[in-house]
Amino acid sequence: MLGNRAMNKPELRQKLDFYSQHLNEHIMPFWLERAIDKERGGYFTCFNNTGDRLVSTDKYVWSQGRMVWLLAKLAEIDQEGDTDYLGLAQMGYEFLRANCFLPSGHCAFLLSADGKPKEPVPGKGYDISTYADCFVVLGFAKYAAESGDVEALELALRLYDSIMARFEGREFRTEPEPLPRGYRAHGIPMILLNTSHELLRALRKHEHLAMGRVTGQCHRLVEDITGNFIMADGTIKELRHDTKAEDACILGNYVNPGHSLEDMWFVIHYAVDLGGERRKELIELACRVIERSFALGWDEQYGGLLHFVDAKGGRPKGELGEFADHPLTQKLLTGWGDKLWWVHSEAVYVTLLAYSLTGKENMWNLHEQVNDYTFATFPNPDPAIGEWIQIRDRQGKPADKVVALPVKDPFHISRNLILLVELLEQMLEVC
Repeated sequence: MLGNRAMNKPELRQKLDFYSQHLNEHIMPFWLERAIDKERGGYFTCFNNTGDRLVSTDKYVWSQGRMVWLLAKLAEIDQEGDTDYLGLAQMGYEFLRANCFLPSGHCAFLLSADGKPKEPVPGKGYDISTYADCFVVLGFAKYAAESGDVEALELALRLYDSIMARFEGREFRTEPEPLPRGYRAHGIPMILLNTSHELLRALRKHEHLAMGRVTGQCHRLVEDITGNFIMADGTIKELRHDTKAEDACILGNYVNPGHSLEDMWFVIHYAVDLGGERRKELIELACRVIERSFALGWDEQYGGLLHFVDAKGGRPKGELGEFADHPLTQKLLTGWGDKLWWVHSEAVYVTLLAYSLTGKENMWNLHEQVNDYTFATFPNPDPAIGEWIQIRDRQGKPADKVVALPVKDPFHISRNLILLVELLEQMLEVC
């Protein structure tokens, strides 16, 4: 555990208390008071960026599945508390089980408040994003692990097999930002690794026969990420062209620092749990990616991590060509300087995780750097709300815009605070 910098027990205890308090006194009260739909099931997540107004009662399956995961995870770690987290997770699970599945077995992307599928993009159908299916698996698997519900596990496994078939057949959908023709996306094997590993944990608890098959998928996904997307210097290009070794297009040369950092704790968790002889190699590779992500993504002028950068540094650049009007191109050109909540919460966790396993002083320094910026920038100054103002402009001022979904996502901040608390408890045990 120790390396260049020895762990300081009082320092770690202070961090543990801070993250635990922030989770339990600032973040979760927002969701427990505002998000639970006791009448129809499921959860409300379509709040504005400041969190003071519910703008829609629609239910995005993407966020519903994540909320099930979060509540089931809280049930795991807070079994002696006053909140029935498992019961709240069950409510979301039952809402999704009854409403989200289409005749194809895929998941609808968007539901009305009472669970009716809605077409989010006219003419594109109901199942426009396979990412939503992944988050349903994530939620069902965690609920099954904590509740012992065998049906939930079987539904998760069946949906997972459908997702993997779509992935292997190049039918993994990513609307409302469709994957540009001729490219593969790092975000797909990335999220599939996290989904596979979460499902594997649930299969283990049930001693399910599919454990070996899903373990094999984890191995293949890690090899895909490390072999096809991570460059020698630790840069991860978000898109890789199928046929062009050198790509002049802007889409083939951009980096998403948040995705790179989030994926590295997925890889580290895999390495610690399943990596075998590759454990040390994968952790060292992850540290290289973390360092490169900060070198490329940290905004030296205003602080914080930029949303998108070029693989050689600076704002995204390159030819636009046939993709000039593509939604992703426009996002790169107009939103590259945004500072997003999820990017920073992932960065706070992965840097401390890397430090805990390597003792590298640079990992600690990066953790302190991003931690200070994050908690000075994102928490809502209104204590009556508590939840973060999630989207900021380059200078850190609140930005009234939509990123990905028109929701106030319940997932990233809470998940990373939970993971930070668990990690610090482990670190304190060995100090």
